[in-house]
Amino acid sequence: MIMDGMANFSIDFNEYSTTGKTLIFLSPYQLLQWKKIAFTDVKILKFHGDFYCIEYHKKEVACNGILFNSIYETPFVRLSDPIYEEIQWIIDKFKSLQNLELSYNVAVSKTYLQLILALSSREKQIQNETNSTKITDSLNFYNLLENSFINEKSVSYYADYYHLSVDAFSKKIKKNYGKTPSKLIQERLILEAKKEIHLTYKSIKEIARDLGFEDEFYFSRYFKKEVGVSPKTFREQVGVSIVAKKSIE
Repeated sequence: MIMDGMANFSIDFNEYSTTGKTLIFLSPYQLLQWKKIAFTDVKILKFHGDFYCIEYHKKEVACNGILFNSIYETPFVRLSDPIYEEIQWIIDKFKSLQNLELSYNVAVSKTYLQLILALSSREKQIQNETNSTKITDSLNFYNLLENSFINEKSVSYYADYYHLSVDAFSKKIKKNYGKTPSKLIQERLILEAKKEIHLTYKSIKEIARDLGFEDEFYFSRYFKKEVGVSPKTFREQVGVSIVAKKSIE
């Protein structure tokens, strides 16, 4: 979604605000709620993973984990006027192809989409490098969570690791990331579950086991509570990525 204006909104109950020219990125079944908006212009571009798989094309456009599927990054990027106008132009060209039945339209459309993602990723990375208010993780919690979230799901484990009380640890993480540690642990588990469902042919039972859930049905209830649909329905709606298909060829 590309917009010009002011917006206060939440994605999966995490609060954000932005002003000016902005791109917002959403993945399937993320919950977007508008709190306060004043748009002068907005355009929405949707694409399915079967049309363009960001994981499969990660060498060409490294947007997975930058624009999409990151629990640590804000899900939007602010744009300068020239980049905003360029992306607007590309979106208009992209949409104009949808009404034409030409054999090369799919290839051209993918090229336009890839260009939008590449420009956006570049802008996001530049802002991350230059933003003086970017996350300062003095505890290096990112690496600890990435290495431990499957086996260690309690906040007390991470607090004990740093020899901090749960309260002190939670306040420090909330200050750094804008989210509580329990929220980050939960989001990391759900993100990994979505990856396994979309990027592999593993059964739901196998995925539950690999994520440290002894009970497949408890995992399904946990997933549905956070995502809004069961793992089975999520796979049916989102599909299985070409990455999974290529892995068995």
